[in-house]
Amino acid sequence: MKTIRIRKFTILSLLIILLFPWIFYVGGHFLETKSFNLGIQANSKMTLIIAVIAGLLLAFLIVAYAMRRYILIPLEKMSLGIRQIAEGDLDIQLPSSRISEIAEVHDGFIVMVDSLKKSFQKQVKLEDERRFVIAAVAHDLRTPLFALRGYLDGLEQGIADSPEKKAKYLAVCKEKSAQLDRLIEELFTFAKTEYHEMELKRSMIDLSLVLKKSIDSLSPQAQQKDISIIANNLASNCNIKGDSHLFERAMNNLMDNAVRHTPRNGKILVNCNKDETCVTFTIQDTGEGFSAEELKRVFEPLFRGEVSRNRSTGGAGLGLTISQRIIRQHGGELLVGNHPDGGAILTGWMPLDNNSQF
Repeated sequence: MKTIRIRKFTILSLLIILLFPWIFYVGGHFLETKSFNLGIQANSKMTLIIAVIAGLLLAFLIVAYAMRRYILIPLEKMSLGIRQIAEGDLDIQLPSSRISEIAEVHDGFIVMVDSLKKSFQKQVKLEDERRFVIAAVAHDLRTPLFALRGYLDGLEQGIADSPEKKAKYLAVCKEKSAQLDRLIEELFTFAKTEYHEMELKRSMIDLSLVLKKSIDSLSPQAQQKDISIIANNLASNCNIKGDSHLFERAMNNLMDNAVRHTPRNGKILVNCNKDETCVTFTIQDTGEGFSAEELKRVFEPLFRGEVSRNRSTGGAGLGLTISQRIIRQHGGELLVGNHPDGGAILTGWMPLDNNSQF
């Protein structure tokens, strides 16, 4: 639809107001004199006066109609639309206008309403996700709590009547308390990364050293399952800029995920390399790998696969989500896939710290 600027509309309105009385005056003069020669005197000046007034009234009517249709009505409906938006009703119909300035405002309103709709949809999705997280974590917390309470009651009531039973009960209580601690820590970190409330304390970090620390911390768990962790390809000076505590948490999550889902007597291969622009790391296990559905949803909060990657292995299903968010907050990315030789492989990259010394 073609539009005109308000300045041009004003000029056209003035031309109509000035032109119509003149046209009607000429028409009245022709009716009186049967000639367009304005030098001839008309028999009745009243006819000419009436003609001028009629032309002026018609001009005002035309201008008033155009102003109401193309300026006043659109503005009134936009004002009504603003009140509807303020009340939370985004299903509004805004009229179009041939005035360019009003048409631009109309287009701006359309963009704003579309943005608000997307924002509200995202807010509803986040609220649903938040409720799901609370319900799921509450369910996960309840299971070890019930087990912990049951074993403590057994100790209190004397059911564990031998040193062996007491030691077993205490070991279970310790295991369940560690599981609770892990669940709470995962939920706390997830909440902070979700709302970007975590202040990043950036410093120079050697990612290969962070991976070595993670390997050392997870070695006891790996040894219990006779899992070999092979880290022969960790390049030195893989320097990045970031929060060392958060990166240790992210790498621990990834290594823990690999240990938990690698079968007994399996292997975990850890690599870390760098090029001119970024540092890349991979963690490959010899487990069952990811199914097609898991590859699509593995980074969703609380998602755990139906077979091996589920609640029975521990955790709240937030480890990979937290790791990806931490890496993304530092300008990198984390991806998952299946290795051609079998097993899962996690690949991540981070921008290289160009100010570091090699």
